[in-house]
Amino acid sequence: MQTVDLLILNLRIVGVTMVFLAFLHAAFAKRFNWGEETTKLSLLNRQIFYVHVFFIALALLMQGVGCIFFAPALCEKSTLAAAVSAGMCVYWLIRLIFQLFVFDRALWVGKRFETAMHIIFTINWLYYVVVFGWLFALQRQ
Repeated sequence: MQTVDLLILNLRIVGVTMVFLAFLHAAFAKRFNWGEETTKLSLLNRQIFYVHVFFIALALLMQGVGCIFFAPALCEKSTLAAAVSAGMCVYWLIRLIFQLFVFDRALWVGKRFETAMHIIFTINWLYYVVVFGWLFALQRQ
């Protein structure tokens, strides 16, 4: 398999995982008891919270669809593809950094499910960084 074909495959895998994460946001409300938790917020903050969650899910969905259906175009050398790949690499690198250094370890250490999720999401964000970094490197050749 050629390098570009392998990259296209990985971009599509990234896309599928992003679409999955977008739809997974619908389950977060129940899993994290947002109905009860958000009642402690003012109406404005509660609505801002839900709007932000919606737009995070929408952004994941749109990024995922773009990776699935436009992977070959992203691999064609262009200024736009270079900018998109650089932006996505930086975005997901920052998300990885937050995963490792912003979330308090007390949230997951010693808890089987939470530790598994921490590891899975750390690997996922790292995978995104590698794939978009690889795409950016291809654009710079």
